[in-house]
Amino acid sequence: MEAQGKVIAILEARSGVSKAGREWMSQEYVIETPGQYPKKICFNLFGADRINEAHIQMGEDIIIEFDIDAREWQGRWFTSINAFRVTRPAAIPTNNEPMMQEPPFAADPFGQSMPQAPAMQQSQASPFDNALPSDPGDDLPF
Repeated sequence: MEAQGKVIAILEARSGVSKAGREWMSQEYVIETPGQYPKKICFNLFGADRINEAHIQMGEDIIIEFDIDAREWQGRWFTSINAFRVTRPAAIPTNNEPMMQEPPFAADPFGQSMPQAPAMQQSQASPFDNALPSDPGDDLPF
């Protein structure tokens, strides 16, 4: 799964030593999603290498890819959101940078791409011009 938001909290890192004698590190972060009804998501990064690689800063916009897992402990259930990848959204070009041109496709109401028809010149007549009813109240095809 994926979520995008602004980092609003960086919680204290936790670390320890496993029963096998290996050191571990975990840190939790909270992001707030954009939109009319913003949601807060607390997620976990596990491993010092992932924490250092992500280098998450307060107030920055990030995209997280994560897994959701639930586990039982003493009759209660706990859900965790474990991020496995953190990226930054593409930068918005400034006024000095050229914008990419729009592709020659437009989205229809169902989200599919449709090629845009070139504008017809007025000198060209459509073969369907004469097929239109002369009475606007009688627009049924049968």
